[in-house]
Amino acid sequence: MKSNKIHLLLLHGIIFQTRTSQSSLCSSPPSSSVDQIQHRIVSAICNCRQKRNISHAKNAIEEAASKGAKLVLLPEIWNSPYSNDSFPVYAEEIDAGGDASPSTAMLSEVSKRLKITIIGGSIPERVGDRLYNTCCVFGSDGELKAKHRKIHLFDIDIPGKITFMESKTLTAGETPTIVDTDVGRIGIGICYDIRFQELAMIYAARGAHLLCYPGAFNMTTGPLHWELLQRARATDNQLYVATCSPARDSGAGYTAWGHSTLIGPFGEVLATTEHEEAIIIAEIDYSILEQRRTSLPLNKQRRGDLYQLVDVQRLNSK
Repeated sequence: MKSNKIHLLLLHGIIFQTRTSQSSLCSSPPSSSVDQIQHRIVSAICNCRQKRNISHAKNAIEEAASKGAKLVLLPEIWNSPYSNDSFPVYAEEIDAGGDASPSTAMLSEVSKRLKITIIGGSIPERVGDRLYNTCCVFGSDGELKAKHRKIHLFDIDIPGKITFMESKTLTAGETPTIVDTDVGRIGIGICYDIRFQELAMIYAARGAHLLCYPGAFNMTTGPLHWELLQRARATDNQLYVATCSPARDSGAGYTAWGHSTLIGPFGEVLATTEHEEAIIIAEIDYSILEQRRTSLPLNKQRRGDLYQLVDVQRLNSK
């Protein structure tokens, strides 16, 4: 990390818009020649929209870099509709790269050309017969530095409000992800991961300066929990927390709450959006972390004789 201060871009927006009926058509297997023609046409439409989506994200990243951003954070599932029908259709083979993963190919090219770090939101990833909700981190050299697969799947049922089961199509990741970059040590989570304080505590114990959560909280839990959870994770661990959400599209099958936000180590809201598409750039000053930890020496005051955090990944690696 070359400097205590960096500029962070929160790329908050409706990158992709589609209706559930269209994404359902895309995932329907052809049963006749007519169905095959329909399937090919709709698949072509989906491919065209994905390309437009990637182009839109690229333009926004370039605009942010021109304004001095050194770290860019994108939303969850930014290249696809957020639905179980759509995940298999828009899934990319990230490890194969190139044409098999046009979204990450763009992120790699842009991060290298602009010499910035990109936390690439998340996209559906295909590995064999499994699908993951995956966030890719690209360094300023364009190399893939880390890949985080959503650990806690979004399976909820709030009667009369919202029911969604990611586990119908997605597989949970198995590994916490912390990555050293030109702009600091960053812990990665995706949306629902933010609800589990243990993950954030592990990242803090491993020396993270910043936690990044691309997410898409909904209209039921968003107003109550979205900012609350961000401030809690930042305050408990005395570090920065950045989130990036899709903007709100009331006509979509899944409506996101929006409100991308940067939280400081004292739990203060440093920057936030409303629900419309927007780009905000905020400054992060890592020197403040030590100030806050000196004023409130929580790590020194923890009662290790009464309770302890177990980092299973580190324990198993010994």
